[in-house]
Amino acid sequence: MEDKTAQCKIILGSSSIARRKILAEMGYEFTLMSADIDEKGIRKEKPEELVMALAEAKAEAILHRLPVGDYVKEAEPTLLITSDQVVVYEGVVREKLANEKEAREFIKGYSGGHAATVGSVLVTNLKTGCRKGEWDRVEIYFHEIPDEVIWKLIEEGTVLHVAGGLIIEHPLIKPYVKQVVGTTDSVMGLPKALTEKLIKEAL
Repeated sequence: MEDKTAQCKIILGSSSIARRKILAEMGYEFTLMSADIDEKGIRKEKPEELVMALAEAKAEAILHRLPVGDYVKEAEPTLLITSDQVVVYEGVVREKLANEKEAREFIKGYSGGHAATVGSVLVTNLKTGCRKGEWDRVEIYFHEIPDEVIWKLIEEGTVLHVAGGLIIEHPLIKPYVKQVVGTTDSVMGLPKALTEKLIKEAL
């Protein structure tokens, strides 16, 4: 695999294991920082506007903790990647789950139905200040999901830490995913093609 980090350094502004995995699969080396912002404090009407606003807020929060002046002086640029994701179900935005009861209700709703993920990617060049961001939407259609599968998913726990309790790459849920209009990496939180495009534009 080619080393893509020769032309720049990368900071991934996320604590998501899935995003970490995807960026590594893309051939990048990176350091990690998480933003720790009050996501509920940021509200927007449209899901696309919300995920972009949250990615920007995360970038700002991380920038406040970095010696930005040092990055300006460095020969090679450093890029900060931040992102956010929500699930849209019947026109309603769903974010991180409150509890197991909510997880059960949400997944039961997806059963035999459909939902969408809306995710943002924002790339900030710390040397030049250039910032490029876009959002991506994926539609997901499900077969009926048996109750015992929903129970097992919740018991296993991974589903409790993702937006809207929506997870399609998990072995328990995979057989019940009917169709994905878009890419799995986007559903997992970091669309590869879009991230690649924004990195190029920000350099």
